[in-house]
Amino acid sequence: MYNPSLQKKLHELIKSHKIKDAAFQERFTANLDDIFTHFHTIYGSHPLAAGLFETLLNSICQAHLDRSDALKKRDADKEKKGTWFLSQDLVGMSLYVDRFAGQINKLPSKLPYLEKLGVNFLHLMPLFKSPEGESDGGYAVEDFRVVEDRLGTIDDLRAFQAELQAKDMYLMIDIVLNHTSHHHEWAKLAKKGIKEYQDYFYMYDDRRIPDLMDETMPEIFPESSPGSFTYDEKADKWVMTVFHHYQWDLNYTNPRVFVEMLGNVFFYANLGVDVVRIDAPAFIWKQMGTTCQNLPEAHQLLQLIKMCVEVATPGMAILGEAIVAPAQIMEYFGTGRYATHECDFAYNATQMAVQWDALATGDIRIMQHAQHELQRKPLGTTWLTYTRCHDDIGLGYDDYMIEHAGFTPYDHRMYIKNYYSGTFPGTPARGALFAINPKTQDARLSGSLASLCGLESAIEAKDSALIQTSIDKILLMQAQSMFVGGLPMLFYGDEVAYTNDYSYLQDPGKSYDNRWMHRPNIDWKRAELIDKKGTIEQQVFQSMQRLIALRKSLKVVADLKNTRWLEVHNNSVIGFERFLAGEKVFFIFNFSASPQALTWYVLNSYDSRPAQVTDLWSQETLQVGMDHEYMHFAPYQFRILK
Repeated sequence: MYNPSLQKKLHELIKSHKIKDAAFQERFTANLDDIFTHFHTIYGSHPLAAGLFETLLNSICQAHLDRSDALKKRDADKEKKGTWFLSQDLVGMSLYVDRFAGQINKLPSKLPYLEKLGVNFLHLMPLFKSPEGESDGGYAVEDFRVVEDRLGTIDDLRAFQAELQAKDMYLMIDIVLNHTSHHHEWAKLAKKGIKEYQDYFYMYDDRRIPDLMDETMPEIFPESSPGSFTYDEKADKWVMTVFHHYQWDLNYTNPRVFVEMLGNVFFYANLGVDVVRIDAPAFIWKQMGTTCQNLPEAHQLLQLIKMCVEVATPGMAILGEAIVAPAQIMEYFGTGRYATHECDFAYNATQMAVQWDALATGDIRIMQHAQHELQRKPLGTTWLTYTRCHDDIGLGYDDYMIEHAGFTPYDHRMYIKNYYSGTFPGTPARGALFAINPKTQDARLSGSLASLCGLESAIEAKDSALIQTSIDKILLMQAQSMFVGGLPMLFYGDEVAYTNDYSYLQDPGKSYDNRWMHRPNIDWKRAELIDKKGTIEQQVFQSMQRLIALRKSLKVVADLKNTRWLEVHNNSVIGFERFLAGEKVFFIFNFSASPQALTWYVLNSYDSRPAQVTDLWSQETLQVGMDHEYMHFAPYQFRILK
């Protein structure tokens, strides 16, 4: 709805800031009413709302003015490509700077290695100042605009971004919206009793409200940080600490907090960040009597951030790190008229988890049942797909998916946990349970891709057949993530099959968190083995090179809502068809330890059957048989049929 007074205010702002960019003015005009509506729906009753709304509008103008000409040109280039992040040309890697290269200024020397692999999108794990021993891997931020000393400086980051941009590579970094370190300046001022800054957090004089809220709030880290509140002696108050006792939750019912944190989002955008990863967005709004997760106001805040970014820094996309149930994840792409105007990316954590389920069971039915939810993702948004990341593996897919496959949810999850934690008889996997809840026995899983696929135990056994089987599993998992739809994100070290690193147990700042077992320090001498014939490193690295090159060569792999899952009629084999402009490619995966077969009828599912197909992976040409004849799969084999 056109609001004359708002448009007049905008005209005055444009004039006062001396902005002459017509495209910026058009974007601001188009989004202004929605920005106003969202802000006042959330904050309209707050006594500071009117003044802070004007501050918000000024910050949008200033963010545009602060944006360099080079970044504005990059914005325009992305706009010409359409929705640039849907392309099959993008392949990512997430990494810890210190554990991968030492410091930011050493990263340029590693770019040839990444280019050789085919990676052109980097996710640098948390970079900003975080207290030693209380960092949560960098997610307890002490200063959102100061790079951690041991990693380098903000100028190093700017220089590295410029180098990436010159190579047409992309950068993603994190912003932790939900909380700060208790060493953050706001928290320090709150501890001194300054009411203005105590209002930046959830702080209470006694346990009455915390006790009521704890009744409905699930524990995130029940082993190391039970409950959701911590008593702070300096402030003499109970503080909401949903994650760890040293991470204070920000109070987004206070509009000052929103405006301040949006300023940090703009700061990252104007560093040249292509995607900002919003950590734990499901938690940013809290309300008594709820789980304090996935609340409507959280979505409104994310939509408001997206609108402001679209106006001021339109080339930056947003990833919401919402690891939630399959039906809930769709809401993070936006709903109704705001569909595709909330988060551009979300992690496909469900697909990741059901992959691990299928690998442990040799049964793909749960994965199949998950697809009707995952296929609801709106066109114009995309997944970040992955087999492993820095985090644990949760088993958050819905009970009904397990029941539809013929299993009992509790028993099935217990089997998966026992299989990957190494306690199930005969399992080749080496991992560990993480965040065990003693009340519910719920737990998540830690471990590297290679160790969970059995490579660690196979190497210890010195069994070449088991080593090859584990490599086949690694490639099966990576291939499905590469082609299932979205931007595939490798986790550093997986490209050369790093197994679990147990050295974290000797570090008091890490020993309580077994996720560090799959966050290795890269040995660059070992990396030289990628060129030594017969090594595990060479086989895995060169296979990943081939997968990435194949992905980039197939336009059908662009994420354009162009996936159909096949009716395979085999509980161990799953497949999908990707199609675009008359081209079709079939991707079929055997998750079983036994040979399997499918009738050629599988290629009839949606159209006429071809006379022959080429397996783009094995380079075989296969003659397509009659409906009652079979296409054969070795254990853990996948085929890419064109």
